[in-house]
Amino acid sequence: MRAPLGSFDNAVPAPDCLAELTPPVAEAVRGWAGDVPAEQIVYVDTDPEIADTGAFVAHYGPELLEQSANCVVVAAKRGGAVTLAACLVPSAGRVDVNGAVRRHLGARKVSFAPMETAVELTGMEYGGITPLGLPQDWPLLVDAAVADMAYVLVGSGRRRGKLIAPGKLFAQIPGAELIEGLALL
Repeated sequence: MRAPLGSFDNAVPAPDCLAELTPPVAEAVRGWAGDVPAEQIVYVDTDPEIADTGAFVAHYGPELLEQSANCVVVAAKRGGAVTLAACLVPSAGRVDVNGAVRRHLGARKVSFAPMETAVELTGMEYGGITPLGLPQDWPLLVDAAVADMAYVLVGSGRRRGKLIAPGKLFAQIPGAELIEGLALL
């Protein structure tokens, strides 16, 4: 199978390579019930040394920046309560933590969750966190521009490997909320 974007010769439908994924991501792919068939979620093996967006785009080509999204974990605080959430935004932008995220979550303060917290609670590797397989009680805030992309390249749950899927799939993840202007471009 050829990947829908980029020139990845090693693309495989994610349901056919569940062992390459972290347990929560593999479970999300295995149990996928959205309108987009699970076979349209594609896994490509990549070098973990170039997992970060800048290095990845430098290696595979600048056109991938416009076809990629980053998933980050944030901690929203109001009073003594902390709510963890994930945000999925185009890689060409950054999450509007102090504006759109803070307002949407009704928080006084929002910051990026500590790396140890994000890794422990997601069961994923830092630098590879993906919206598939996140804790079910977390809000998943998806920039509407991501859902409009034909195909999106995101982390696979590990630093090694990426997932490619139709943008509309990310709006179908349980708990996903589409938000206009979640990213500052």
